[in-house]
Amino acid sequence: MLNKLFYGVLIFLLAIDASYAQLPDFTEMVKTNGDAVVNISTTQKAPDPQAGADQQQMPEDMPPEMEEFFRRFFQGPGRGGNTPRETNSLGSGFVISKDGYVLTNHHVVNNASEIVVKLKDRRELIAKLIGSDESTDVALLKVEAKDLPVVEVGSPEQLQVGEWVLAIGTPFGFDQSVTAGIVSAKGRSLPDGNYVPFIQTDVAINPGNSGGPLFNMQGKVVGINSQIYSRSGGYMGLSFAIPIDVAMNVVEQIKSKGKVSRGWLGVQIQDVTRQLAESFGMDRPHGALVSKVIPGGPAEKAGIQIGDIIVEFNGQVIETSGELPPRVGMTPIDEKAKVKIIRQGDKQDLSVKIGLLPAQPSAMANAPAAAPEMAVNRLGLAVADLTAEQRQQLQVEKNGVLVQKVNKGIAMDAGIQPGDIILRIQNNVVRDAAEFNSIVAKLPVEKSIALLVQRNGSPVFLAFKIEK
Repeated sequence: MLNKLFYGVLIFLLAIDASYAQLPDFTEMVKTNGDAVVNISTTQKAPDPQAGADQQQMPEDMPPEMEEFFRRFFQGPGRGGNTPRETNSLGSGFVISKDGYVLTNHHVVNNASEIVVKLKDRRELIAKLIGSDESTDVALLKVEAKDLPVVEVGSPEQLQVGEWVLAIGTPFGFDQSVTAGIVSAKGRSLPDGNYVPFIQTDVAINPGNSGGPLFNMQGKVVGINSQIYSRSGGYMGLSFAIPIDVAMNVVEQIKSKGKVSRGWLGVQIQDVTRQLAESFGMDRPHGALVSKVIPGGPAEKAGIQIGDIIVEFNGQVIETSGELPPRVGMTPIDEKAKVKIIRQGDKQDLSVKIGLLPAQPSAMANAPAAAPEMAVNRLGLAVADLTAEQRQQLQVEKNGVLVQKVNKGIAMDAGIQPGDIILRIQNNVVRDAAEFNSIVAKLPVEKSIALLVQRNGSPVFLAFKIEK
C-alpha cells in the first residue's frame, strides 16, 4: 500500500514538473529586447474634452488619472473647465533604427508641445515628431542618438491564434514592466479602426503600455499595443495591437512623402447576416456586402453594383466586411486589384483600379418631418413619396420612399425605423410608394428578403422573412 502511494505521488509530481516545463520562458527575450523599449512622456496644452457630459458618466470614486481611459490608455487631462492648461501624458514606444527612429501611438503624442523619450539607461532625449496617422494610431518620432538598441520586426501574417506573445512597456509609469499571454483573435475590426485589422490578445495591458511593442516567441515585434476594452480604464482581458506591417507601411509613407495616403474602392459595405446570405442565394454568410457605390469612384468604373458581395480581394479571402478596408487601404494608388464578387448567386471576377481615399464627407442632414400618414402594408409599414425638398435635404437623387410609420411586426423586428429611406427590396429598385406596396403585396412567404435602406445618410441592408 505504501509503495503504491509513493509511486502515485511520484507520478503526480512528475506530471506537475512536465507541465511547468511546457510553459514558455521569456527571460532571454526580455534581456535581448528590453533595451529597445522606451518610456514616452509629453507636455500638452489642451482643453478638457467634453468637460460636462463625459464627467457625468464617470463613477464618483473614479481616480482622476483613470478618467481618460476607456479604450485609449494614456494619461491625459483630468477634471476641470474648458480653459487651456498644461498636462502630462505617459506612454511607451520602441526603437526601430540605430539612428533614433522611435514608434509609438498617435494618441500618446497628439497635441504635444514637448516629447521626451526615456531610455532604459536613464537617458532622457527630446524627440521630434516626424509624422503621425490618426486612422491607424501610429506616430513616428526621432531622437538625436547613435547606435541605439533596436527591435527586430516580425510577420503578423504568420502569427497564430493561441500563440504566446509578450508585451514590454511602462504601465502606470513603471519602467520595463513585462506581461505575457496568448493571441485570442486576429483581424479584429473595431469601430474607430477601419483601416487596422487588430491583433486581439489577453496580455495584461494597462495605462502607460500604449505604444509599446508586442513580441512573438521568436523575439520579433508583431504589433503595437494600442487599445483595451474596459469599463474602468484598467485591464479586463481584451487588448488590441496594431499589426506591425500596418505600422511600418505608415512609417515608410511618412518618411518618403511626409503624409499617409490610402487606397480607395469607393463603396460602403456591411456584414452579411444569415438571413441576408439566404436572400442573396449564398450557402453561408461571408464577404462584404456593397450597400452603396460612390458615383465616379473606382468601384463604379469597374462595374461593382449595390448588392454585390465582395468575397476576395487580390487573392485574399474576405470573410467579414471589416477585413476589406485595411487591405484596400494598403494597396498602392492606381494599382489594379482583382476583386471576386457574388452577384445574384453567381461569382464574377472584376479588375478595379484603386483610387486615393478622399477627405471624409460632411455629416448628412437629419431626416425630414414625415408627410401625412398613409395606409400600412403587410409588413407594418406606411411609406410616402419623397418631395423635391426632401430629396435635396437627404441627398437622394432619385427613387426611394420615406418610411412614415412602423407598426409592431415584421418590419420593426427587422430594424426598420421611421425616417428610413427604402431604396431597394428583393433586388428591385423602389421608384415610388405605389410600386413599393405592390412589390410587398407579392412577396413570398418563408423566404428571406433583403431590403436596402438609407439612414442618416448611410445605406444599410436589412433582412426579414414573412411567416405563414
